[in-house]
Amino acid sequence: MIIPLNSELPTEKFRMIQTQIQPQLRYAPRVLMIVHDPLVSATQRLHEYFRWNNPRQLAQQYIADMQTASHGLVQYQVVNIIDAPWFPIKIDGFQYDTAQYISSWRQGRMHQPDGLDYHARIAKFDLYGRLQREEFDEVWFFSPPYAGEYESIMIGPGAFWCNAPAIETPNATKRFVMMGFNYERDVGCMLENFGHRVESIMQQVYASPPQSRNLWHAFSQHEHTHPQAAACGNVHFAPNSRADYDWGNRQPVWSTCDRWADYPASQLATARLVDCQEWGNGDMRAHHVWWFQHLPHTPTMLDGVWGDWWRYCIDPNTVE
Repeated sequence: MIIPLNSELPTEKFRMIQTQIQPQLRYAPRVLMIVHDPLVSATQRLHEYFRWNNPRQLAQQYIADMQTASHGLVQYQVVNIIDAPWFPIKIDGFQYDTAQYISSWRQGRMHQPDGLDYHARIAKFDLYGRLQREEFDEVWFFSPPYAGEYESIMIGPGAFWCNAPAIETPNATKRFVMMGFNYERDVGCMLENFGHRVESIMQQVYASPPQSRNLWHAFSQHEHTHPQAAACGNVHFAPNSRADYDWGNRQPVWSTCDRWADYPASQLATARLVDCQEWGNGDMRAHHVWWFQHLPHTPTMLDGVWGDWWRYCIDPNTVE
């Protein structure tokens, strides 16, 4: 759901005007949250038994981080939480019971193939029906490790790669993204899931413009691949990273990261020396928030692409 800043929910007439003048927007996606957190006993859930993270607390941390990272533009609304205290069905039909899962986890021998049966999941929760009834804009699943799900997957007509093979189907009334969050891990990993979603969607957005004007390519440059021409890097590589996840590198490099701070007004910003102090000295969560904060977020257009990249990353239906 897209809402003009400082405005009530738009009428259909206002939506038409909005398309022409493009005021700054904020995004309030309605989230269907489904939690696979089986009971170990009458009073204890799986996440408590293993001392993993509380899914509901993770969701609140994620919502707050996304609002901060997007300069207040993204304000997720969890409109429904479904308690699904069982393990998801695997692609070969296998389904853990609680005792099996605990034993397999302790022995380090998890069921293979690990993949999830997405069609069974969609049917189980009537996701196409809920979408048609406009009950959600995206779905978040919180599951234990080895649930077999992708970090994100896009579903619907014209769906495309979103860090996973798309489920392209006319059975959905529009495209939507299903996020898979592992509650053994913290909110930093949840942000990483979204970061890979950004990478996939922006690559699709810029699939057509000439490479010389591919701003996504320019934004994601880092020292390892573009010596002395780093910008903001990508989810795994900070501007000065030498390897995946090298977010704590103290070697200063020249970066044009300030060029993206207030796009397009800051396009003439000069390069400067940066190191890991800029993005949290190696902290995953801090790096990802820093990276998101540099995504262009102003309602201007260049080469047919809006300078507010959040609109594409939040609503895949805006991507041609």
